[in-house]
Amino acid sequence: MTDEKTPGAEVEVRIYSIATSLTESIIFLDETEGTRILPIWIGPMEAQAIAIRLSGYPSPRPMTHDLVFSVIKTLGLTVKRVTITDIVENTYYSQLHLAEPDGSNVRLVDSRPSDAVALAVRFGCPIFINESVFEKTQVLSKPITEDEVAKFKADLKNLKPTDIIGQLRGRGPMEGGEGEGGNEEKREGEEDDEQT
Repeated sequence: MTDEKTPGAEVEVRIYSIATSLTESIIFLDETEGTRILPIWIGPMEAQAIAIRLSGYPSPRPMTHDLVFSVIKTLGLTVKRVTITDIVENTYYSQLHLAEPDGSNVRLVDSRPSDAVALAVRFGCPIFINESVFEKTQVLSKPITEDEVAKFKADLKNLKPTDIIGQLRGRGPMEGGEGEGGNEEKREGEEDDEQT
């Protein structure tokens, strides 16, 4: 097996961790057969929707993603997989692959990555990232220790995205911000009005 990645190829990932505070939330997507971890800033409500489902405890009342899950199932469809397809000007894009239960008649539906992941954990389907996304954005490398994750969560309230990535890499806050290569990542939850 080669480590070389093919442009346009899709890499399967899983949820490595979710760090959240009242105002900031980040989901870490971990390459299943590699060493890269992609952090994506998401809204706290979406982080909660993902975390609740992963915890195994049912929500006392259906949340929005539970409603969407029910609507898709009622229409006789399933989410076969989700793919984070691109990042443009610090905004991530993804698609749901809706299909008949037998996998036929696939339809692609645009989605925010946070919503796509929230549905993926409900349908139990795989999550993929287009290889080009890894090439366009900041990634972390495994292994990241549990202590680093715990410290990251404790510091989340007071740090900007570039500070957090820099600390996890062991270099402290990154230099330059947006003026030097656009390192300042927008929270994925801020893209609501930018997608159609």
